[in-house]
Amino acid sequence: MTRDAILDQLADIVYETTRLPKQRVAADVSFRDDLDIDSLSMVEIATAAEDRFGVRIPDEALAELVTVGDAVEFIARSTAGSATA
Repeated sequence: MTRDAILDQLADIVYETTRLPKQRVAADVSFRDDLDIDSLSMVEIATAAEDRFGVRIPDEALAELVTVGDAVEFIARSTAGSATA
């Protein structure tokens, strides 16, 4: 899956969780500072991302996902590592 596809699906998840417009969700945007997403909503977003992408986002990793781009990169690395040939 491309990073653009991950970003698009992550924007869907953010919208479904917070009702923020998908257009506001960009790689350089901070979940907390720019989107005003609190810790409870971040857990909901992470849980939905785990379900949608088939990845595990441990609490310590979640704390390091400051920007949307951080989340996209984490998911990209996690899905690349779980891909089977």
